[in-house]
Amino acid sequence: MNGITVPLVVVDAANVVGSVPDGWWRDRRGAAERLRDALAPFAGTGLPERADVPEWARTPPLELLLVVEGAARGVAPAAGVRVEAAPGPGDELIVELVADRDPPDRPCLVVTADRELRERVTAHGAAVAGPRAVRP
Repeated sequence: MNGITVPLVVVDAANVVGSVPDGWWRDRRGAAERLRDALAPFAGTGLPERADVPEWARTPPLELLLVVEGAARGVAPAAGVRVEAAPGPGDELIVELVADRDPPDRPCLVVTADRELRERVTAHGAAVAGPRAVRP
């Protein structure tokens, strides 16, 4: 892509879905699919302007990666959104994806409210934003 490194935005599906008490627990997979669909436009527009969203994440293009776990496994990717199913806890896969990104200095934003996960990914150079960065 002409030497341009596309920033990576990793979304902790369980945490973001769980941030709004809208009955998601009755259909975890459906809730993750709705989140995936809501994320898709951001690949081409960038994330909304918020204090916790870095400027580089507000400008397209972005690679959006939704990490699902548990009952949400099996959610298919959609245009603009890659989906990775964690074999165990989603946090472990998120940390692995952040630590192993290529190139290592690729801009990366993890969307989660999980304090421990935030500490773990910032140790690998990622920025963090809360669920409202991708939810209304």
